Amino acid sequence: MTQAQWTTTLKVRLILYDKGKILLLRQTKANGGNYTLVGGTIEARETAIASLIREAREEAGIVLCPVDLELAHVLHKRTRHGHRLTLYFKAHRWEGRLRSRELDKFKKVCWFPLDSLPDKLTPTVRHVLLQYRKGHLYSEFVKK
Repeated sequence: MTQAQWTTTLKVRLILYDKGKILLLRQTKANGGNYTLVGGTIEARETAIASLIREAREEAGIVLCPVDLELAHVLHKRTRHGHRLTLYFKAHRWEGRLRSRELDKFKKVCWFPLDSLPDKLTPTVRHVLLQYRKGHLYSEFVKK
């Protein structure tokens, strides 16, 4: 693959804490079966925050307001196909009834204590949470 064939993808993810626990989605077996954060790809006519608000409602029934979101981390990930930039936002407040709303992608919505994250957490999310908790605003991840 030449440099000209590489793609750059923009994504958003939500870091949502409540009483010392973090919200994770459990992927269906067909989608890897791992735990991940709420979020997705920023669509062509969206801003990052608008995308995250949409994804949070679609995936987990979470209602977010723009004023309650704060940039928490930026990840540059190099994959086999190009570059991926993911903006991680933390929410100060949220509403809604938590539930998996995209059952073809996610089995369930779960809260986990920060000191007891699941083994099947995606490597990227594990990396980001470690960097975020260390206070790093930016990190890089190279998929091997």
